[in-house]
Amino acid sequence: MKYIVSLATIILSASLWSACSEAHAEKTVSFKVYGNCGMCEKTIEGSLDQEGIYSASWDKDTKMVEIAFDSSRYRMEDLHHLIAGSGYDTDLEKAPDAAYESLHECCQYERPL
Repeated sequence: MKYIVSLATIILSASLWSACSEAHAEKTVSFKVYGNCGMCEKTIEGSLDQEGIYSASWDKDTKMVEIAFDSSRYRMEDLHHLIAGSGYDTDLEKAPDAAYESLHECCQYERPL
C-alpha cells in the first residue's frame, strides 16, 4: 500500500511540475531600439528589469535588443511599451516626447520618421 501511495505522489508531483513549467513559457525575441551609447544600453535594459522578463541585452552597434521573457505574462507590445516609456523609440512604438527629451544629451538619437 505504501508503494502505491508513494508512486501516486510521484506521478502527481511530476504532473504539477509539468503544468507549471508550461504556464511560464519562455520566449526570446529581438527587435530594433534606437539609441547611441552605453548609457542608453543601461536605460533600455533597465526598463526591462521586470518580474517575468528573464534577460535583456541591447547592442549599441546593431541597435538590436534581445529579450527572454514569460510569454504568458507579456505580449510583444508590452515590451515595446516598457522601452518607449524610458525614452527610446522601437520599431512598433514611438517614445513620448517628454520621455525622449528627458534623456541625457548624448542619448538623444536621431529619431526615425
